[in-house]
Amino acid sequence: MTGQATNAANRSDRTERHAGGIIERHRRRIHRRLRSLAFSALVLAAAGSRDANAAPLPSVPPGFALSVLTDQVPGAREIALGPPGVLFIGTMGAGQVYAVRFDPAAPKPVAKVTTIASDLEAPAGVAYHNGDLFISATTRIMVLRNIAEHLDEPPKPEVLIDHLPWRSGDHDWKFIAFGPDRRLYIPIGSPCNVCDIGHAFGKLMRAEADGSHLEDVAYGLRNSVGFTWQPQGNGSFPIFLTDNGRDWLGDDIPSDELNRVDHVGQDFGFPHCHQGDIADPKFGAGHPCSGYTPPIVKLGAHVAALGLRFYDGTALPEPLRGSLIVAEHGSWNRSTPSGYRVVAVTIRDGKPTGQQDVLFNGLSGRTPLARPADVQPLPDGSILISDELYGRLYRLSWQGR
Repeated sequence: MTGQATNAANRSDRTERHAGGIIERHRRRIHRRLRSLAFSALVLAAAGSRDANAAPLPSVPPGFALSVLTDQVPGAREIALGPPGVLFIGTMGAGQVYAVRFDPAAPKPVAKVTTIASDLEAPAGVAYHNGDLFISATTRIMVLRNIAEHLDEPPKPEVLIDHLPWRSGDHDWKFIAFGPDRRLYIPIGSPCNVCDIGHAFGKLMRAEADGSHLEDVAYGLRNSVGFTWQPQGNGSFPIFLTDNGRDWLGDDIPSDELNRVDHVGQDFGFPHCHQGDIADPKFGAGHPCSGYTPPIVKLGAHVAALGLRFYDGTALPEPLRGSLIVAEHGSWNRSTPSGYRVVAVTIRDGKPTGQQDVLFNGLSGRTPLARPADVQPLPDGSILISDELYGRLYRLSWQGR
């Protein structure tokens, strides 16, 4: 083949690969949105098809007050704190990222919501770092540079990391966060309910803020959509993370997990072992649970534990200070619904005490009133809660008895 013919063949091959990539991205986007719309329709039907304005508020314990900061964030998922008075909200099916501006000191804060990115593939995760907003997508991490200065005229997303592990299936949305080590942590969910994935999927990764040095941190995680560090920490570990248990073993097993990562290479058992003590019927043989790290807390079967943060303020009652606040998105295949709430898990000296307090209950009988996806304490001691069901941001505060 002549040099001219070779160059033409190479150009043709690159064109075909590029076209194939575009088709695959569009296919994934259509699949994602159809699945999101179908699931939203199912939950809304169960809720009586009420709109956000008509939906009653979830219940909270005595002494707490719950208000709606905004109901203009459809599909709300992860919450990131920006500069004072600015929040960033990721979504899934909506494909958008929002900036929310408000005055936290106002008696009744009025929020201004601006769409700062759109038409993205499941941009569920957002992380604000050194003036830039990092956004997760199915196979990419993107960044909006100097976003706080351009909220009304946002820049186009810049691709920071491309070609993250992906395979057709499920669990490819991502919660992202910067650790005390100033590295960006990225989960890679399993592409299935349960399958043999080796170390290619079902793990936690991290990279430098410039996207370099992408590496594995922990394995055996089916679908971790929330992780955090203790406020006083200054290193990579420990990391506290939620993990969603597998489906179709019944209503009551296996439990979702709260795990603690203490070193690189730790393995939490998926797909061989679930909740630390249940061998998988298909993949468990030859892989005893004793070979893996068990969860520090069993959060309950099918509760869909997602975002979590430590509460380091002083506004809540003393027993809740220092606790882990966990959003439970809620079950979709359990005969009696579970989750749909926010709980406080008491932590002392880095270990759970076994006490869990319900701070927000989004179930009325069998009817969902909210699907919490993330929590974020504010400097004034109140707690923000994102609700994917009605596109709300709730503000939970302690008023005293």
